[in-house]
Amino acid sequence: MFQSVTSFFSKPQPKSGPIIPERPSAYAQPSRGPSSAGMTFTKIFRWRLPDGHTEAPATVEVAGSFTHWQKVPMTRDSVLDAWHATVHHIQGNRTHHYMFFVNGQPVNDKHCDGLAVPHGYQEEQNALQTPRGPRVFMLFGQTK
Repeated sequence: MFQSVTSFFSKPQPKSGPIIPERPSAYAQPSRGPSSAGMTFTKIFRWRLPDGHTEAPATVEVAGSFTHWQKVPMTRDSVLDAWHATVHHIQGNRTHHYMFFVNGQPVNDKHCDGLAVPHGYQEEQNALQTPRGPRVFMLFGQTK
């Protein structure tokens, strides 16, 4: 009996792919060449009412270069008294730009990685006005 078990494991196994091939995600970005075949990451965006404000807004959304500036609605978490959205499949190893929108207007994010000069029409349209001119928020590309 041991001989049949050891002979099974000593046989070279055929080199084939996984039994169930992975399918690309419906949310994955289309390939744009060899540089796009990198790691992706997931980011949880959170936004809270500024100090002194008590009236909850009707809508809170996040949009950025990782969503092609399509607004993603954020849901309210009454325990944390904050709004949040989880965005998956964000391309790693690059810096992304994003904005929060409260009732359709861009608002400040005090937890952003930094401020960037907007590039392109979409970013200019969604930029926040600062004393140094229009700015969008930066999200440094992470990897898993």
